[in-house]
Amino acid sequence: MLDIFDRLKGMEGPLEQYRQKAEGYFMFPELEGEIGPRMKFHGREVITWSLNNYLGLANHPEVRKADAEAAATWGMAYPMGARMMSGQTKYHKELEERLAKFEKKEAAYLLNYGYQGMVSIIDSLCTRHDVIVYDSESHACIMDGIFLHKAKGGKSFVFPHNDMERAEKMLRFATKQAEENNGGILLITEGVFGMSGDLGNLPGIVALKKQFNFRLMIDDAHGFGTMGKTGAGASEHFGLMNEVDIYFATFAKSMAGIGAFVASDKAVVDSLKYNMRSQIFAKSLPMPMVIGALKRLDILQNRPEIRENLWKIAKALQDGLVAEGFNIGNTQSPVTPVYFSGSVPEGTNIVIDLRENHNVFCSIVVYPVVPKGVLMLRLIPTASHTMKEVNETIDVFKRIKVNLEAGKYISDEMRSMTM
Repeated sequence: MLDIFDRLKGMEGPLEQYRQKAEGYFMFPELEGEIGPRMKFHGREVITWSLNNYLGLANHPEVRKADAEAAATWGMAYPMGARMMSGQTKYHKELEERLAKFEKKEAAYLLNYGYQGMVSIIDSLCTRHDVIVYDSESHACIMDGIFLHKAKGGKSFVFPHNDMERAEKMLRFATKQAEENNGGILLITEGVFGMSGDLGNLPGIVALKKQFNFRLMIDDAHGFGTMGKTGAGASEHFGLMNEVDIYFATFAKSMAGIGAFVASDKAVVDSLKYNMRSQIFAKSLPMPMVIGALKRLDILQNRPEIRENLWKIAKALQDGLVAEGFNIGNTQSPVTPVYFSGSVPEGTNIVIDLRENHNVFCSIVVYPVVPKGVLMLRLIPTASHTMKEVNETIDVFKRIKVNLEAGKYISDEMRSMTM
């Protein structure tokens, strides 16, 4: 019989294979100092393009004050217990009511974390008789929810990213399967895809509702606060808020906090409240996080100039990179990917040069997140960045491009940068 520990020691996953050379530098790096566009990495000040702090609220003085006062008043433990048992407060309900109104839904429900929340939403919504149709580039939390659905005997069909012709085909298969099992269909996509930065084809999916009977759920983690006239997300951007049946977003991006929410018809939210195992059996969100989220929502809704500055910075960064010949894909959001062809060692040499010689910190993305042979540097502009930092970064990338074209980063082996 195999010892589980022996198996773990002898089998490395696709990312773990780089652990010995990557940990502490490429993976699990430690940024220090106040959260912002300039932080310290290994004692050196770097321009930071790797934080999902879109609106710059992490260190906003009003947010910091609200967080501190809530912690002083309530402590980090209050309320004790799960929402259903002893963790309900008027502030939790107030936040839900305001979020529902913002998203033009009948009701909303707070979740402790986005990842576990999405898994649990799918588990609660879909029985083994139901069929899930989903975009191939859906986030890992969606994929894990679908794996759980399949483990219960449910069926799913995937369509290539934003391919509406294949989505229609998958809906035909799903309709046949659902009719045979007396089930329903849930179609899941994202509002903003967090790696590529492009938007889910919500108009195309909504148009398919004329042909097929399904419910639409979107994960708008990167769209909430950044997209739409008021920041209500990708569905607002497309003018399709009433067509999205279930809206999901996290507080971990634009809200610079912890937690998430789901918004939909009241009957759906009521069902989730009484059936989501990740919430029924988990402690309620602590009061400082709830009070802090109320303050963040205030700023998000009432300070449009912050979102306008985010887009000013994002557009300047993206336009500048494109002007220098870089491939940023089809991003339609602040998410700014920069694509290269090359090996993992070549990609890490680029990152080392950026961090050690040019004081620019951004994240590198490799297989299995992107296809083999593709490298991505992922930059996240925020409202806190300045045009000076944009211009400095574009100048650095110009120098990187010269080295790329000269083949200076090509290597057969990944350098060890563990500290």
